[in-house]
Formats: sequence, C-alpha cells, structure tokens
Amino acid sequence: MKGLIVDEPWISKILRGEKHWEMRSQATAVRGLVALIRKGSGKIVGVARVTGCRGPLSLDELRANKDRHCVSMDEFESGRAMKWTTAWELIGAQSLPTPVPYKHP
Repeated sequence: MKGLIVDEPWISKILRGEKHWEMRSQATAVRGLVALIRKGSGKIVGVARVTGCRGPLSLDELRANKDRHCVSMDEFESGRAMKWTTAWELIGAQSLPTPVPYKHP
C-alpha cells in the first residue's frame, strides 16, 4: 500500500472529514487506498481513498474550492503556498483504532 505523509493540522482535518483535497506540488497517478501518515510521528494513523487529481489550479479555482482544501487564501495570494496548487482528491478517510509504526524507505 502506498502512503501519504501529511502534516498537522491537515491530517486531522482529513481524518475528521473536513478536508477532501490534499494540496501537493505534483499530480499523482495513484488511485485507491493509501495509508495516511502523520508527518514526523513514524505512524500510520488512518487510511483514505485517492479518487483523482486536479490541477494545477488557478487562484480563482482555489478560491472556489476553499471548503475542499481548507487552506487560507492568504497563503496562496501571498505566494507562500503557490507551489501547492494540485489537489489530490480523497474520500472515505478513516482513523485507525491504533496507529501502526511506519519506517520511511
């Protein structure tokens, strides 16, 4: 199974079902179930299904989909987050009852 390393607060938002797009700098061809790894923890804390990929997205597209990516538009408009304009679409995120140790290859 492939894994996706995600920092806080984003991974918690994904696991709570609040965030459905994980913003990345590149597209992915991966589809299906992926492990969600909390950055810096060495633990798989959940799973989600990658169903698609969109982007790179314009500022207008990012603005129109803020409820999906949950990133402040100030981050994009200031240029700080402009390298992360590709959305990996996630559905069905679930927390694991017990985190599983993960060793980065």
